[in-house]
Amino acid sequence: MSLNKKSLDPRRDVIEAAGGLLWRETAAGRQVALIHRPSHADWTLPKGKRDPGETWQETALREVREETGIKAQLGAFAGSLGYTVEGIPKVVLFWHMYAPKNDQFIVNDEVDDLIWVPLEKALELVSYTDEVGLLETCR
Repeated sequence: MSLNKKSLDPRRDVIEAAGGLLWRETAAGRQVALIHRPSHADWTLPKGKRDPGETWQETALREVREETGIKAQLGAFAGSLGYTVEGIPKVVLFWHMYAPKNDQFIVNDEVDDLIWVPLEKALELVSYTDEVGLLETCR
């Protein structure tokens, strides 16, 4: 079998990423954060690529902070997703995370909006079927 585009780099044959299901408690009940990325025109969970030498948990916390501005507290492992990006397999591990009461979303180069919604609303809004499946496990 030959690859008609580029050969895979054996050092980068799987994209490793991590992220968070970011939760907060309100008087109206528990809410989860969804972020909007204008470059993808999507509503998604905060996540991103793992840096060399980082643990999966460090990546998840860093990416949530970079994409939301929130310094979350790490909780239990939430699950994983696997899919391909331009023919390269990608694995994303997620943890439950909890937002401190005083932290606020900060607009950045990747994310222009963050919404806090109940789980049922998140299931309607999230752009990717695989993320719907991950959120379904939180019912």
